[in-house]
Amino acid sequence: MMSKEWNKLTSDQVSIIQNHHRYFPIKVGAIAKSFGLIVKKSTLQGNISGEIKETDGQIIIRINRHDVKYRQRFTLAHEIAHFLLHRSYIGDGIVDDALFRSRLSTAIEVEANSLAADILMPMSLLTSHKKESERTFQGEALYEKLAQDFEVSLTPLKYHLDKYRN
Repeated sequence: MMSKEWNKLTSDQVSIIQNHHRYFPIKVGAIAKSFGLIVKKSTLQGNISGEIKETDGQIIIRINRHDVKYRQRFTLAHEIAHFLLHRSYIGDGIVDDALFRSRLSTAIEVEANSLAADILMPMSLLTSHKKESERTFQGEALYEKLAQDFEVSLTPLKYHLDKYRN
């Protein structure tokens, strides 16, 4: 099960991402490279996690080097999602800041977050690993183990699993 945003991707885009969905944690930097995106870790303002801009015909993603690793990974997936879903809006740049992560989030940011979750936590891989891990871990420990193995924060992991729970 994937998001409606996933279904907006071309078959070529899906294929590129799925080539990286064989093992976890998902190599999100390799996905960016496969799309020809340039990723730079930068010192950004404290409330900015990442940005995507087009400069001289190249798409450049800057990730705040001061954010924790799992936040950086989600931000990179989020910016890749902007590239795939909202290419026409990039121009001078889409910035991911605290406002976009608030409850006042725009539809564009919600779409990017949803696709970012699909990129980092493909449901087929996540559910199969969850079943394996349930032999050893239960309750909160199970979710902590999954978050650690997929190198994502606990909150997006739980949200992603709950979104597709039957």
